[in-house]
Amino acid sequence: MSEKQSMQGEQPMQEQQRSTLASAAEDVQSAASGYVCDLSSNNAYRLAYDDPCFILRDEARAVRLMLEWMKADQLLQDKGVDATVVFFGSAREPEHPAGGARYYAAAREFAQRVAAHGEQNPQARVTVVTGGGPGIMEAANRGAADANAVNGGFNIVLPHEQRPNPYITPELNFQFHYFALRKMHLMARARALVCFPGGYGTLDELFEILTLIQTRKAQGVAVILYGRDFWQRLIDFDFLVEQGYISAGDKELFQLVDSVDEGFALLEAHLGWAH
Repeated sequence: MSEKQSMQGEQPMQEQQRSTLASAAEDVQSAASGYVCDLSSNNAYRLAYDDPCFILRDEARAVRLMLEWMKADQLLQDKGVDATVVFFGSAREPEHPAGGARYYAAAREFAQRVAAHGEQNPQARVTVVTGGGPGIMEAANRGAADANAVNGGFNIVLPHEQRPNPYITPELNFQFHYFALRKMHLMARARALVCFPGGYGTLDELFEILTLIQTRKAQGVAVILYGRDFWQRLIDFDFLVEQGYISAGDKELFQLVDSVDEGFALLEAHLGWAH
């Protein structure tokens, strides 16, 4: 990323003077200079929005939920991100697995092709985004970085496995506390989901999105499941139809693929890229 791009990404973080009123940041500095009490023991005099102890109270949860939505939403807008392709998959997928290649290389190539198309066709650009962590998420961010494309990572605070991978564009490297807000951001701009094999987290995201599409809470989102043998062995969709728990048409909510070429062709057709 160029220095100019980096600077452009940093500017929105600094509060811009849009009126003649003093900014909140200025008030925080002014108020702090006038403190005469020991703030370590008494925060009552601090400005409410500059008081971490107050913001972190249970009663302020609604404010924190709002902030988690607003911060990422504003930064995505500042960066011009309005359409995304979301890559999901296991955080435990190694780059060089014992016994030969599995999915890391495929996820990297798939994301690289998506990002490269956007760089070559700015009017049709979609941004590669992931959950921000290692494994398949790292592979997808890495593929986008291979194409010198802006890409995003939506991290969440977890006790293990979740750490930002080094290939995410810094200005779009987010961290969330609330799963619900993370999921909303992953879906809000999504035009397609590319889902590689994974565990509970991957399945949670997949079924959340399939449910949103099935109930028409989300529309115009393609779902591509990479690794036909894995998905057909893991989930017997035909059995769900036979038992009456989903309709036959619900199997049309996703497509199974076994190669990057096959998956990219589906994505091209869905997004209107195919000539």
